[in-house]
Amino acid sequence: MSEGELHTLGLGQAEERAYEALLKERACGADELARLLGLPRERLDRVLGHLVEHGFALPADGAGDDALPHPAAPASAIRTLIHRRQAELHLRSAELERLRMTADQLAVRLMSGSPSASDGGIEVVTGPRAIGETTAYLLASAEREVAILDPESLDLSALLERGVDVRTVLDRDGLSAPGRMRAVTGLAERGLRARVATAVPTKLIAVDRRITLLPPADPTSPAATALLVDDALLRNALVPLFETVWDRATPLGGPHTALPKAERELLGLLASGLKDEAIARRLGVHVHTARRRISRLLDTLGAETRFQAGAKATLRGWLD
Repeated sequence: MSEGELHTLGLGQAEERAYEALLKERACGADELARLLGLPRERLDRVLGHLVEHGFALPADGAGDDALPHPAAPASAIRTLIHRRQAELHLRSAELERLRMTADQLAVRLMSGSPSASDGGIEVVTGPRAIGETTAYLLASAEREVAILDPESLDLSALLERGVDVRTVLDRDGLSAPGRMRAVTGLAERGLRARVATAVPTKLIAVDRRITLLPPADPTSPAATALLVDDALLRNALVPLFETVWDRATPLGGPHTALPKAERELLGLLASGLKDEAIARRLGVHVHTARRRISRLLDTLGAETRFQAGAKATLRGWLD
């Protein structure tokens, strides 16, 4: 499975494939399932253990080594995993808030001195021109990934053309500016991964997880000041801060994009773990028609598997 919503919930590709195989009863025992998935038996045992640990399966009844665990209902398992993840995020957010306060206090101390002050990998950059040049240099130096909170007028086209993975969280109020949504949508079609949040806590640009820039609220002010952080302690606080905001943000076109009633019904049937024949009977259509509709729904969600579709729909608020 590619990076995305399920990865943030801690579910790997092997676990997902094994869970779907259990739901569809594709194997009678662990050895057969290992062959079916192309996994070494030791690896499969760890994968099945993860499914049991995260509530996606119940331990096998029998004591034999070849016995398989029993899969839990998809909708229930997804909700349990999301609730667990939300609890972890609340705890992590409290710690990040403390770290952010430390960073803010240090920034005030640095900026109260010389405009060129620097201290152990933390540098103050003053003035619109210097901030613009620093930002351009950082983006040009990116090799793998760039993470941005509240990007405003940054030009991300060159990064996307170079194949850099760009993720950004936009402030919902900022999307109301004329042409803003159209511009973001155009970048999303070229590979930008964008999410939307209410009241993004700070502006931030993290490059390759090695250096972070905290831009000013008003970059056009003659007294504008940015903070360039290359210190390991603060960098390791700011990058997780982005990840927390990203996890809580809404995928662009997410829960506010309503699905037709028929597709919502189909999503509910998929999340219930029903097989194709049972779904077709519920919908009153031929099984081939049901499969075509399922395939179209997966394309709409950008999902490779049915379980992935259910999880993505739940995360986006499309499925209760």
